[in-house]
Amino acid sequence: MNTNHPHLCQSCGMPLTDDCLGTNADGSKNEDYCVYCLLDGAFTADVTIEEMAHYCAMYVEEYNKHTGQSLTCCEYEQQLLQFLPTLKRWSTPAAEIPAAVHPMKRVFIDEVNALGIADLHIDNLYVLKGSFINQPYDINGNEVRFFDDNATYWCNQIRKSDDRCYGIACDEKFILVSEYGLNGADAHVVMMKWR
Repeated sequence: MNTNHPHLCQSCGMPLTDDCLGTNADGSKNEDYCVYCLLDGAFTADVTIEEMAHYCAMYVEEYNKHTGQSLTCCEYEQQLLQFLPTLKRWSTPAAEIPAAVHPMKRVFIDEVNALGIADLHIDNLYVLKGSFINQPYDINGNEVRFFDDNATYWCNQIRKSDDRCYGIACDEKFILVSEYGLNGADAHVVMMKWR
């Protein structure tokens, strides 16, 4: 583990705990990166340091909650731009760190775009824990949840023109496209495709 910042993901800077460690190509846990940044020995996103800071800054409320601060999104992004260069992913030559793009990411993106759902086109997917996306769906009067809270999925959310959103979640077994309103309200399944 990088001794400059032990217990922090060496890509995004989030605290590392046993339940959020990334994985190596052989499936073993990686002590340097979180599961949102490293999956199966490859980074989940080919991003610049500026893009990483911008993405992480969207979670400023979570950061403020854990630190007792009250930073704005812009203030947190500026702080990240100072901090991220000290982490392993950004301070180590590219040849000495994992591959920049996970091989399945493009496959999932292409499969989602090939579904032919109106107003649904994605250019990117992000890795999220099942607990983050495991909203209930009403299926024939029963509340159903599709995701394992501890597993990871390739995901995205696309805002539609009617202020509702498409939610996309993929793994090696299926692709789920759902539609919902603000904060996941009135969620329903648009399509579930087994892979």
